[in-house]
Amino acid sequence: MVFNSLQFLVFFGIVTAAYFLLAHRFRWVLLLLASCYFYMAFQPIYLGILGFTIVVDYYAGIYLERFQGNAKKLFLAVSLLANVGVLAVFKYYAFFTGNFMVAANYFGYAVQIPQLSILLPIGLSFHTFQAMSYTIEVYRGNQKAERNFGIYSLYVMFYPQLVAGPIERPQNLIHQFYEEHVWDTERVKAGLFQMAQGLFKKVVIADRLAILVDAVYGNIAIQSGGNLILAAVFYSFQIYCDFSGYSDMAIGAAKVMGFDLMTNFRAPYLAKSIPDFWRRWHISLSTWFKDYVYFSLGGNRVSIPQWYFNIMVVFVISGFWHGASWNFVIWGALHGIFQLVGISLSRRFPILSPEHARGVYLRFLQLWTFVLVTLAWVFFRLPHFAEINLFVNRLGVWNVDSPLGMHRNEIMLSLFLIVGLLVWDRQSSKKMRPKTWLLPLMLLAIYFLGVFSLKQFIYFQF
Repeated sequence: MVFNSLQFLVFFGIVTAAYFLLAHRFRWVLLLLASCYFYMAFQPIYLGILGFTIVVDYYAGIYLERFQGNAKKLFLAVSLLANVGVLAVFKYYAFFTGNFMVAANYFGYAVQIPQLSILLPIGLSFHTFQAMSYTIEVYRGNQKAERNFGIYSLYVMFYPQLVAGPIERPQNLIHQFYEEHVWDTERVKAGLFQMAQGLFKKVVIADRLAILVDAVYGNIAIQSGGNLILAAVFYSFQIYCDFSGYSDMAIGAAKVMGFDLMTNFRAPYLAKSIPDFWRRWHISLSTWFKDYVYFSLGGNRVSIPQWYFNIMVVFVISGFWHGASWNFVIWGALHGIFQLVGISLSRRFPILSPEHARGVYLRFLQLWTFVLVTLAWVFFRLPHFAEINLFVNRLGVWNVDSPLGMHRNEIMLSLFLIVGLLVWDRQSSKKMRPKTWLLPLMLLAIYFLGVFSLKQFIYFQF
């Protein structure tokens, strides 16, 4: 059940109406049942996989609070192994076994490992990381173990952010399931506005840009360098509007019912450096890696070589989190390299530091950061090295007229929408209150300009 469907609109309306009509003590039950139905709409068997990790982590949390010393570490290890194990089997088994067989064959060993014909559960990486944050926070003493099995299950399965985040922390979300939320017209309007904003990003911008992106990337061999550059720029905005659109709809849907989910995007293409970009892009994931991986490695409170190593480890793991393919690892490594080069230059030439950027220099840094991010997105979008190599080679070809999948007027409309998005992001970054009177205009734009192909959100695959 995708957010950009009539089915979800009906589902959301029924669940929200029932939520406010029910007595407070029954509301968590409604949300849990609705979340189960929502997830089963993708594939019913997914619920069993999710149920396994929920049971393990629920009891692990209780025992983590009960024991100390080595026993406490053991229960944390069991929880983490269960979650990582599920990821390893469903998401990374083919990657590891395939690469092992290639390496073995290279050295002259004929190795054949059976391959599993299994589907990757929707949103597995997201709710796995959310579950892991719970047991880690209980282990650290920052969160009380949840005794209500239903409430804990709802923490992992809360339908708005179940399949693509934001990846919540238990301290922010669990207590909200115990709080009684009353109807607040202003909050409901703000939530609906954010949902409409997300739907606009998805069906008016992202899915429109996808027409050209799919046409160009689907047949790189006949494209000109100009087409490839245009497609790369369009893909940068497609993936942003697609993913931030989902986050807006998730946060907005939760807000209508009275729940506050964390902000996941903050005008990332206005960033003035790669570190600044990651403070604005997929914030719930970047802070997850910072809190649970980067700081665990020592963060920046170590020697300079170790600090640089820590940064690279985080970015490589982040790339691998996105997909079981080398192109994602390269994408993550590129961001790590970009960040290390930026840090080194700022240390050597403090006057060039992005922190001091103003005026024309600030605009230059924003443009340069966008160029670097767009370059990295090429590796993210193309799964095979042969395609990446072909892309690079075709950049020097400018004397061909190849199909773009769009008419000239559609391209101009797309460019206009991109400029409008950047202006909107700049205004939003000033923390201005949303003008809810724009809601009817946004809905009209969605109706007349929307591309209703019911394309799944890009990040569902992760």
